Amino acid sequence: MTVRNDWTRSDIQALYDQPFLDLVFQAQQIHREHFQANTIQVSTLLSIKTGKCPEDCKYCSQSVRYDSKLEAEKRIAVEKVITEAKAAKESGSSRFCMGAAWRNPHERDMPYVLEMVQEVKALGMETCMTLGMLNESQATRLKDAGLDYYNHNLDTSREYYSNIITTRTFDDRLDTLDHVRQAGLKVCSGGIVGLGEGKQDRIGLLHELATLPLHPESVPINMLVPIEGTPLANVDKLDVTEWIRTIAVARIIMPHSYIRLSAGREALSDSDQALAFMAGANSLFSGEKLLTTPNAGDGRDKQLFEKLGLTPEKPKPSVAELSTDAMSLSA
Repeated sequence: MTVRNDWTRSDIQALYDQPFLDLVFQAQQIHREHFQANTIQVSTLLSIKTGKCPEDCKYCSQSVRYDSKLEAEKRIAVEKVITEAKAAKESGSSRFCMGAAWRNPHERDMPYVLEMVQEVKALGMETCMTLGMLNESQATRLKDAGLDYYNHNLDTSREYYSNIITTRTFDDRLDTLDHVRQAGLKVCSGGIVGLGEGKQDRIGLLHELATLPLHPESVPINMLVPIEGTPLANVDKLDVTEWIRTIAVARIIMPHSYIRLSAGREALSDSDQALAFMAGANSLFSGEKLLTTPNAGDGRDKQLFEKLGLTPEKPKPSVAELSTDAMSLSA
């Protein structure tokens, strides 16, 4: 299949509107053309600075504007991050993602995040960060420190965006993605379904992602987790088949991208998740928490993988392990 960046909305809608089983079957066929069957990439996400974010994202418990009862925390020590990363690697994660509730990192924060990237990278894990908006210099320094991925979600369609966020624009997000690309970093960018948006907004989100100059290497498709105290606490729940349709279309139009199950997974049955994997999802966040929202834990995931015959991608050896192996060979 030729990779396209010229998808039209009508192209995407035609895929989206297929009979559900036809869509899932097509997505699985394309998945197997580009990825090893029955293999899944596992990531772990850690909040390195929680709460008091100045943004007004209406789904987020970390916004200082909402009374979500979230207890804010200052940025955590690098040593604690490394301990968490080691535990994540031992549990089977190959990528360690670190998120901070900032509008953007200040210059005083950069030595802290750069050290963190270097230390996690030395463990042999892929590194990812989500710190808000970046300028060109910050993106370049993160790349030089060894960062692999930068996460910056578009969240929803351009048309629906102002219903969800007013403190930064849709184009602000695209500018950050451009800085990330220009620095040579891999892009992790997706969105959230179940925000009260319509089908055309899910199609619009997919269109934006699939018509970027390069498709994101990682595309998280989140399901809203309604949080008490936020404006979307009582939004009507989206039918799970619409979430799976979104995943399947993402797989078809971005065939080389990892399509990740993210927020909302803890409320899904094993059968729902199996259907999402059949629709082309091949990455997920494991662990008990995603920044501040609950997540399916490692134990449940291991049981699910065994039930479905899924094999996690193996983490790479750390620098220390490589050095030990080299010494053993030379002895």
